Amino acid sequence: MRENSVLSLQKNAFTKRSLEEKKRIKELGPDRPNLHIQQQASDRGRSYTRAFSSSSYDKRSWLAGCDVSNAFYCFPCLLFKSSGTEELWTTTGVRDLKHLSEKCKRHENSRSHLDNAMKLSFLGKLSIAQQLDEGYRIAVRRHNEEVTKNRHILSRIIDCVKFCGAFELALRGHDESKSSDNPGIFRGLVDFVASLDGVLKEHLENATVFKGTSKTVQNELLDCMFSVLREHIIKEAQSSDFLSIQADETVDIATQCQLVLVLRYIDAKNTVQERFFEFVPLQSATADSIATALKERLSTILPEDQKAKLICQAYDGASVMRGATAGVQKKIQDVYPNAHYIHCYAHQLNLIMQQATSHITKVRIFFSNLNGFTSFFSRSSKRTSVLDKVVAHRLPASSNIRWNFHSRVINTVFDHREDLIRCFECIQDSGDFDPITVREAGAFAMLLEDQDFKFFLQLFHHIMPHVDLLYAKLQKKVIDSVCIQKSIQQFQEDIQKIRNSLHSMVGQSSVGSSQPVKRRRTLSVEDHERIAAEVCDIILGHTRERFSFTNHLVSATLLQGDRFEQYNTAFPEDALSNTLKAYPVLNGGKLKTELSLIYSKEEFKACCGAVGLLQLFMENNLEEVFSETVTLLKILITTPMTTAEAERCFSTLKRIKTFLRNSMTQDRLNALAMLSMEKTLVTEMTDFNKNVIEKFAGQKERRAKFMFK
Repeated sequence: MRENSVLSLQKNAFTKRSLEEKKRIKELGPDRPNLHIQQQASDRGRSYTRAFSSSSYDKRSWLAGCDVSNAFYCFPCLLFKSSGTEELWTTTGVRDLKHLSEKCKRHENSRSHLDNAMKLSFLGKLSIAQQLDEGYRIAVRRHNEEVTKNRHILSRIIDCVKFCGAFELALRGHDESKSSDNPGIFRGLVDFVASLDGVLKEHLENATVFKGTSKTVQNELLDCMFSVLREHIIKEAQSSDFLSIQADETVDIATQCQLVLVLRYIDAKNTVQERFFEFVPLQSATADSIATALKERLSTILPEDQKAKLICQAYDGASVMRGATAGVQKKIQDVYPNAHYIHCYAHQLNLIMQQATSHITKVRIFFSNLNGFTSFFSRSSKRTSVLDKVVAHRLPASSNIRWNFHSRVINTVFDHREDLIRCFECIQDSGDFDPITVREAGAFAMLLEDQDFKFFLQLFHHIMPHVDLLYAKLQKKVIDSVCIQKSIQQFQEDIQKIRNSLHSMVGQSSVGSSQPVKRRRTLSVEDHERIAAEVCDIILGHTRERFSFTNHLVSATLLQGDRFEQYNTAFPEDALSNTLKAYPVLNGGKLKTELSLIYSKEEFKACCGAVGLLQLFMENNLEEVFSETVTLLKILITTPMTTAEAERCFSTLKRIKTFLRNSMTQDRLNALAMLSMEKTLVTEMTDFNKNVIEKFAGQKERRAKFMFK
């Protein structure tokens, strides 16, 4: 039974309740359920039925209702029942709809109603006599003026903390005493702001009770900022239709295993959001510990009745994460049945390139030699100075994890091959280098002239730009499965074109190489073409295998614009069936009708992604007309195809928790990481400082005054 319901107030007298209960009932206001009242009436020989309308409540703020007695009551009179109060409005209730308006007017003009309404208004406040007292009013005014000043000062300090957090600057200094030459960025920034703000300057010079620059206050403010931002993110996630998570783990500078949790959803403005939620310290990176940590956080985000909203979980391909029987994804899906697993597509692209370059001996040797160029110059500033003088271009570092790094090395060596040969010859001829350096320089110069090396350099110079293009698309926040499907299809077509043009490429690389073969192991033209074809075939084969849109991902093919003409002729029944099986929330019959209409319209064939199509429906108020298609689009957009945002979080972690800041507490780390990664959200929240101050003031009893009377 609701505390503010008529039955509750009739059963337990309001005057016998505690002050806290009274305040809570006052805050809840009158209970206003739908009443089942229907009355027959006639006017001038015409019969009609009067029925309850919820608009009756809107006309009078004091009107309450009871769905048991199906009658109207007066809320203030129910509470206080002063002498002269009519029992009609407190015990019997009013059911006469015809004369309801007249009875309400007569009742609200009665002395008893006015007395009860006044008592309700002053409940929990000071008495009228106290409020009318001149001395009290002056004291309140002075108190509020002091609170306004204190809030202004605290807001300036919050701005300084926000600035340091947004730009990942260390707040603490080596010595924060007044006479120190190195008080830290935060204290320096506060002093700078004080030079522009007289109120803050006066406070810093004269404050004895609360200065606001101590380590304790910093930590408390950071806790409040983190709490305000996280509450906002939880509220956004709960109000969205669907939610996905990205998770990954790494080891920080203090050798603490950190699990990052990122939420992906569509906000009220129909914008895709990927929000950092928290770094979670783990004792061990086992499936049980990771799954337990994720379930604990998800329980604070999604209440029990919203579990179906979690539609996807995206991780890397480690067996701990993707295990179908004992992995994290299985343990999460046991609790959240709609949370389908996605193996990060950016990780899969790296795996495809590793397969293509590690299984063929000659290609593996080529990349090993290629990495040697960067290593040769990185070991000596003297060698690097020659490189800068002759080539005027540095060689970028390569990485076995991120293949776009290999692409930069390939492009640099390809574009500056002749200059690099001259550079190595200069090192050989200068006489300023040790024998080992001269010998290595000679070997690299010969390598750059080698026909096998030149051929593979040319081959991957053609392949890597397409890998880079796909890799760049996989890093975008707004990427969706429909757009990725099209990008992968384009990538396959580009690699196939290279595969088909290998004969002419091999012919070009063999021009000018008619001199006698001196090296026994140099490959023939036919070998070049065979190995290049094998590289392309491995890339194409693994792309088809790893990027095949099956199970729940097949839903993306339903909205792939270049297939609409084909679908208009033969509707994709199997894809629709798999989609409905993966997402039971969809209405199959209506979705099929909507999709059939979309397939038949020529205009929709220009669709190149789910985000653009959703915006089209929203901007033209078609979300009700195409309700099931809009739901499917939201599912596709909410599904993260990569864990790129989790990787960005790790980059932020490494910038915040450095060697000199490795003793940072977990709460402080999370707060600073949130301020850095969600700086745009902080800027967009116009009442951010106010909310932080309210939370800061409410944490504990403070000597400084921050709450208005």
